[in-house]
Amino acid sequence: MGTQNLQKRMSEADATKGDRRSSKYSTLDMKENRSCLERIALRNSLAKETLSEFFGTCLLVTFTCCSVATSVLNYGTSGGTLGVIVGCALGVTMAIYATGGVSGGHINPAVSFAMCMTGKMSWVKLPFYVSAQFLGAITGSAAVFGVYYDALMKYSGGVLTVTGPNATAHIFATYPSPYLSTINGLADQMMSTALLLILVFAIFDKKNIAAPNGLEPVAVGLLILALGLSLGSNCGGAMNPARDLGPRIFTALAGWGSEVFTAGNNFWWIPVVGPMCGAVIGAYIYILCIEAHHKKEPDALNHNLDIDHFEKHELASMA
Repeated sequence: MGTQNLQKRMSEADATKGDRRSSKYSTLDMKENRSCLERIALRNSLAKETLSEFFGTCLLVTFTCCSVATSVLNYGTSGGTLGVIVGCALGVTMAIYATGGVSGGHINPAVSFAMCMTGKMSWVKLPFYVSAQFLGAITGSAAVFGVYYDALMKYSGGVLTVTGPNATAHIFATYPSPYLSTINGLADQMMSTALLLILVFAIFDKKNIAAPNGLEPVAVGLLILALGLSLGSNCGGAMNPARDLGPRIFTALAGWGSEVFTAGNNFWWIPVVGPMCGAVIGAYIYILCIEAHHKKEPDALNHNLDIDHFEKHELASMA
């Protein structure tokens, strides 16, 4: 009897080992049979969102700077100021459509900062979002520089300048009008970005009218068009630190030199600080004037779901 029990246990152990081997080999087979897309797919949600913000900001800057380059390098014959503003607005729309379902399509550090300040996004995500946005802006600038290299050389005579009749630095970053003071420029950027955030919050506020599902990027694009037409004359209407500082850093390295930071009485910091402050002001203005007065849901779960939905689909940007 003891011998039979021992043989039975040994056979069970062998069967278990066989199952393990079979499971091991089947797992390897499954890994080998995965498609290329399945192998490169990111598993971490924060990594997906970071890549999305990089890609979206790269698209934004590519469309925006190409719109300006088309006008400048054709001596204003290709659409002019209106063409630039329309190109920027459509670029924002397309960038949000490409990334909005993954990261919310912020493509703007000022927007991400305002979302964190108002509790609509975790602070842990902020450094990842902002880093990706700046890297995306620099990459987009490099792409525009490469595509328009021959046109830039012909237009500038091979000399890349920040000021003067053949200046080309303003294709990539914003520079102030000659009459603009530092205080006025800062006020311009704060006000325009505050209006941007107020309307972005309104577009995605499901307890307000809100934009129809799927048309939110179009509404944001129309918002950018309105802001460009009404507040784009003083200093180009950046409203986005990444869109302005990223290309400015690129131009400093690509041949325009340090003058990109000293031009306009050291104007470079205004499109960085102004939008960051204005975004928070605009976000709180909307909350205090509109959002705080909505009828409260009796079920706390519904409220939490609204916050999660907003965080997933919040969209903004600027050219």
